[in-house]
Amino acid sequence: MSDSLERGPKQLVPRHAKRPRQNPAGLVVGIVASVLAIVLLAGGAVSAVVWNTFSKQLAGTVHLISETDAPPPDIGAIEGGFNILIVGSDTREGANNVDGSGEGGVLNDVNILLHVAHDQQSAVAISVPRDLYVADTSPCAWTKINTSLAAGDFPCAVDTMSALTGLPVQFAGMITFNGVIQMADAIGGVQICADAPILDEDTGLNIPAGYTTVTGFYALAFLRTRGAVGDGSDLGRVSSQQVYLSSLIRKVKADGVLNDPLALLKIAQVALANMTLSGSLADPYTMVQIALVLKNLPLNRVTFVQWPTYYGTPAEGETSAPVMTNWAAADQLLAYINSDQPFVLPQVGDDRGSTLDPNGALTDEEQAQLADNTGLPVLDGVSGQTAADFSCSVAN
Repeated sequence: MSDSLERGPKQLVPRHAKRPRQNPAGLVVGIVASVLAIVLLAGGAVSAVVWNTFSKQLAGTVHLISETDAPPPDIGAIEGGFNILIVGSDTREGANNVDGSGEGGVLNDVNILLHVAHDQQSAVAISVPRDLYVADTSPCAWTKINTSLAAGDFPCAVDTMSALTGLPVQFAGMITFNGVIQMADAIGGVQICADAPILDEDTGLNIPAGYTTVTGFYALAFLRTRGAVGDGSDLGRVSSQQVYLSSLIRKVKADGVLNDPLALLKIAQVALANMTLSGSLADPYTMVQIALVLKNLPLNRVTFVQWPTYYGTPAEGETSAPVMTNWAAADQLLAYINSDQPFVLPQVGDDRGSTLDPNGALTDEEQAQLADNTGLPVLDGVSGQTAADFSCSVAN
């Protein structure tokens, strides 16, 4: 960690109410929204005037604490693998005070590290639960990983994820409550599935069983809901969020999104207005090359996984068990990632926050674009799903 970055006093970490504060779940929405829009711009579907305006709007507001030794891929012919971190901030300042709480604290309640393999034929998105204990491995966070924003702002959140996983972070972006709302509207909503009606008075979510297209505030409420899905834990919520993510990826790869210049330009503008970007990601030409890679990934080679965890022993005087890293499973996951070895998961979802939807089916066109996963190793001890898998959130 940089010598110039000091930890703030512990009392600055906001105290939670009786029920844990829900998270904004910016997720990979920012990546998808930004880079897919750039694909279109790079392809000449929007005039040079628009491109120049877009380029001027991109301004990196953050430089990572420990810039990776691996440089961003060369412009013009992106080669090799790279990592992108997306952080979701729960700030209530200004337009982000969507729930009227007025709370001013800032926690990184969503941490997703997307790794694209060297051959650019597969990608793994690692979701790290907000309650994960990292005091022994983080260079700057206090106790849980979601304190790294309060401890040292966005660069500390980046550095903490890199220290935890051992993966260098070449690109990073951060999104807020309001950003998730506007992004969901910009893409025309995302179709999600629930195995039973979900009613959550804390977030205002009220959806029936089956499929529902969520936009704006409802999209945010779905991603934030914790007590109403699974076992009420953050682990169940992360699994439920992957229902949204897989559906989102399928949608943005569909013809209606990728071939609509005006819609993609709108998405790009919303992303710019609501995201904090690392200096490396704020270069439009770099974003072009990232986009050209991400849009060609087979759906069944885009895998969403939850960082392997277990519940530890509560500290003296504490009632809740700490969420700890299951290093046996995590090391195996990282071994596959570092060697760029594709893998398959033992099942779709974890049956805690999400479960397989047996009625979901890809289109014939989507099926034709899938990679052959025959013979790939099964990664036991890790839960998640691919973008090709249909799943439903498990109502509590």
